[in-house]
Amino acid sequence: MSTLTIFTPANTANPANTTSTVSTVSTAAPAVLPAVPVTVPETRASDDRPIPAVLGSDLEVPVRGGRLVRYANLDYAASAPCLEPVSAAVAAALPAYSSVHRGAGYASQLTTARYEQARHTVRAFVGARPDDSVIFTRNTTDATNLLARSLPEGTTAVVFDTEHHASLLPWERVVRLAAPAFPGEAVRAADEALASIDGPKLLVVTAASNVTGELWPIAALAHIAHRHGARVLVDAAQLVPHRRLNLTALDLDYVAFSGHKLYAPFGTGALIGRSDWLTDAEPYLRGGGAVKAVNDDGAEWYDDPEARHEAGTPNVLGAVALAAACDALTATGWTPLVREEERLLGRLRAGLASVPGVHELSLWGPDHPRVGIVSFVVDGFTAREVAEALSGDYGIGVRDGKFCAHPFVRHLLGAKDGGCDDVTASAVRASIGIGTTSEHVDRLIGALRDLASRG
Repeated sequence: MSTLTIFTPANTANPANTTSTVSTVSTAAPAVLPAVPVTVPETRASDDRPIPAVLGSDLEVPVRGGRLVRYANLDYAASAPCLEPVSAAVAAALPAYSSVHRGAGYASQLTTARYEQARHTVRAFVGARPDDSVIFTRNTTDATNLLARSLPEGTTAVVFDTEHHASLLPWERVVRLAAPAFPGEAVRAADEALASIDGPKLLVVTAASNVTGELWPIAALAHIAHRHGARVLVDAAQLVPHRRLNLTALDLDYVAFSGHKLYAPFGTGALIGRSDWLTDAEPYLRGGGAVKAVNDDGAEWYDDPEARHEAGTPNVLGAVALAAACDALTATGWTPLVREEERLLGRLRAGLASVPGVHELSLWGPDHPRVGIVSFVVDGFTAREVAEALSGDYGIGVRDGKFCAHPFVRHLLGAKDGGCDDVTASAVRASIGIGTTSEHVDRLIGALRDLASRG
């Protein structure tokens, strides 16, 4: 075990008065708080840098016949397990947990400082501009709905049918585009749609598909959006656990993602981006923390968008966890993470291709770059039958269904319709991440081969 000492600055009792610097938070309270010792668990060895371990890697689950087997978690795209450094950071914060932005007491000041430092950590993790807002939300869906509530009057959103429901559904005015046959067609379709719209407009696009894992040309799409005076929101929920994202370099206006997919399953997400729309919007929630004063004539809200849209007591531990995950991935470095993922993904896809009757789903073909997500169907079996057999007979966890992307899954399967209860228009999804091993992948392939032989 090793010990990391984090020096945590003090903070003001009011979020509207916080600074935008990475290392300090202004305060009228004591100038410096003491060092906070954080115990960091041992890490799993890597050929390059240490890769943090995940909790639950030794979980045993029952299978038919009463045996217990080591769990093969291949459902990271739904919710990733907790990194051990994340668990350690939360454990270290708990003894001093207290109110945020409201107290002069030592524990309150310390907790406030941790919360605001988490905001700076998230800003740095995505390469945001210094004046971008970082608003903590419950998850990506919450972040997207917050932005939808903050759009200037008359804004039209442009979104592809390939998107997660969180990106499809929140908009009052929306233009939906059909699934593009190749990346260049996505750029062309966005170009034509944005050119035809008058007034404010927002292009909404995923960075990595939650169904196929395929990477989208977000830099080219952002360029097209800005050429037409539009802004762009990127759903980065499935990208940030797998690849580095630099909002400034890509010239993105807004980015949303979830902690529970980033190895920080403590109920926090974030919306990061330009402040002006958020400053001009009505508060997302109305209550304490967002309000400067309440009088007989109504309320006066904070202009600072981070205070304005974070009413109520925030999820402090969720923010601490999210920041700890960002720090852990950054400290590890993306090279060893990507190298290991691509090795396992290649093993998984080659194995799937070797099993008769198993068909991988793809929008842009097998050679298009992707993160560690693969969806497939098995001839003669529904997706639910496959998922139940994998769990009950082999101790393997995967996702089955439409993955909150009904139009896209129907397109990939060639189905005309199908809601949540229609098991015939569904697929199986296997997803990998930190903690996935070659044995997990090989067990899945062997199980599918056994299953296919019964069909």
